[in-house]
Amino acid sequence: MGNASSMLTQYDIEEVQEHCSHAFGQQEIVSLYQRFCQLDRNGCGFISSDEFLSVPEFAVNPLSQKLLRMVDGLNFKEFVAFLSVFSPRAPLNQKIEFIFKVYDTDGNGKVTFSDMLDVLHDLTGEFVSGQQREEVLTHVLEEAGYTKESLLVLADFVKILGNSGLKMEVEVPVD
Repeated sequence: MGNASSMLTQYDIEEVQEHCSHAFGQQEIVSLYQRFCQLDRNGCGFISSDEFLSVPEFAVNPLSQKLLRMVDGLNFKEFVAFLSVFSPRAPLNQKIEFIFKVYDTDGNGKVTFSDMLDVLHDLTGEFVSGQQREEVLTHVLEEAGYTKESLLVLADFVKILGNSGLKMEVEVPVD
């Protein structure tokens, strides 16, 4: 499983479904496999950062550079698991954990004020000044009971985002 010359068996599909907690149906997995094979241009069974950047929607995403560290070298099962967070069937805690990983740029399990400012800068670009970003972020943190000096861990993100009605969904086209 994983290179363009192989086909998915029913067992492979069920294994991938299990791996991604049934976030995608069987037909969606087949469609994702076809897309994976298109992206895996050298047929090695893994997708590189450069291959991910060939997807226009990914390349123009303001967080693409932060996401690249999460996607470089994924095999098909990992590719589907990565995308499963965007499924409407994915649980909220999985979505929050994904967001936390985006903000935790050094992977130390803690998010600083500076980490959050970096992500906000990526999202807003030059449309919002650094001072405005700091003011907004300080206000949001204070509203949630934190300060600029707080080191947020995953449980803090769950506390802040857990009742937010967070939506992170993408539709997988099925041929």
